[in-house]
Amino acid sequence: MGCVQSTGIDDEAKARNDEIENQLKRDRMMAKNEIKMLLLGAGESGKSTVLKQMKLIHHGGYNEQERESYKEIIFSNTIQSMRAILEAMPTLDISLSPQNDARRAVILSLPPQIEGDVLPNDVSDAVRGLWRDPGVKEAVRRSREFQLNDSAVYYFNSMDRMSAPGYMPTDQDILRSRVKTTGITETTFKVGELTYKLFDVGGQRSERKKWIHCFENVTALVFLVSLSEYDQMLYEDESVNRMQEALTLFDSICNSRWFVKTSIILFLNKIDLFAEKLPRSPLGDYFPDYTGGDSYDAACEYLLHRHPTD
Repeated sequence: MGCVQSTGIDDEAKARNDEIENQLKRDRMMAKNEIKMLLLGAGESGKSTVLKQMKLIHHGGYNEQERESYKEIIFSNTIQSMRAILEAMPTLDISLSPQNDARRAVILSLPPQIEGDVLPNDVSDAVRGLWRDPGVKEAVRRSREFQLNDSAVYYFNSMDRMSAPGYMPTDQDILRSRVKTTGITETTFKVGELTYKLFDVGGQRSERKKWIHCFENVTALVFLVSLSEYDQMLYEDESVNRMQEALTLFDSICNSRWFVKTSIILFLNKIDLFAEKLPRSPLGDYFPDYTGGDSYDAACEYLLHRHPTD
């Protein structure tokens, strides 16, 4: 009986061992076909927008329920932007037309986060009226002097559509929406036999200490730089230029021991806003050694090859 019992135990052990070996083989095969990519960059560099674009391309886009959920975000972004403009105007020494005082009061009375899937008529009317005000337009032209979301003008120009009955956010509305990333967000999608895992981490300084948890076994690192922010300051520290911060951060990433064997991709983002801004906000005002004028190609070449410690 002892021999029979021993044989049974051996068979069970062998079966468990075989199952473990098979699982290890499956894990190795999955790992071979899995690409882990870490999205890094300073705050406002566009990491979350890249993930939204991946969802549109590889996940079939957003369903009706998901689009509905973006309404409050889009409405809040719009009101936050108009509030930022109105609050900055006195500092910029820009006056608001007296006939818009009531509209100003409507916007400033609203909470930071808008609730509900419909904008009240008095709110949408206030945004439309204020957006026609010459002082508001002038403040937007000087937006580098205060903190303003780069989606502001897009949403202001879309107010008629956004306040219409039955409004449903478009792909572009969603892509331009802004929610601060805190912690780590993972997005997975397949392309052929490969599975891509993209990790988006908070870009503000207070979030960077959490990046360490994403570093192990990363296949590639995509570092995003928003070109259009060369004339803007950080949200966290308005004495620090956003582009300088991004270049310094990129340099520290390239020299980090965590990424010695990792492929690093530099992604220059928001090039359309950059090209539009150059003629009215010279790059040389912020990087004195730049001598290429308002040439888009020269400016891109300069920033691409600039070393942050120069």
